[in-house]
Amino acid sequence: MKKLILTLTIITSAFTFTSAQILPSFQLGIKGGVNLSSLDHSSSAFSTGNRAGYLGGLWARVGALGFNFQPELYVTAKNVTVTDGGTEVKAKFTSIDVPLLVGGKIGAFGLGARFYTGPLVSFAINKDQNFGSAAGKVTSLDYKDQNFAWVLGAGVDIRSISVDLRYEAGITKQTFGYSHTRVSLFNLSLAVPLLKL
Repeated sequence: MKKLILTLTIITSAFTFTSAQILPSFQLGIKGGVNLSSLDHSSSAFSTGNRAGYLGGLWARVGALGFNFQPELYVTAKNVTVTDGGTEVKAKFTSIDVPLLVGGKIGAFGLGARFYTGPLVSFAINKDQNFGSAAGKVTSLDYKDQNFAWVLGAGVDIRSISVDLRYEAGITKQTFGYSHTRVSLFNLSLAVPLLKL
């Protein structure tokens, strides 16, 4: 009897794990989260500080054979602080971001871990820089209308909720005074599927 129960348990576990990994699936959902932006630059004349921002939008995931393709569309607010000789500039860039990610998943029984990578294209929709009264002393950041980044990330699925931690390495060079910089960020998000097939 014990052998029969053990055999049935193994078969059920194997079927659940296999179906989660091999059979084609589709999901569509919403996501939201926070980010921490930074400027990578080589100039010693300026110092930069990280500031928190937000993101929110839609995601889709098509998977089979343990791999998945995950396109997303969301609005992101990226905030940075630049200091020049004690004068501080706060800059906020709002954009529509479109990452196209590929990755894999391991796990079963409603728990799983994902890893993924891929390109991200960002379209600026608002570029607000608050210079205060010291506008003449600080050089502005010329944030381009279209920007590219590369995404590396991992996530955990707990039943119908996904938690993702990502790093977006800026590829597009931004003009900053007489030098160049790249905007990179970490983001932490929570995603919930609205449709599963």
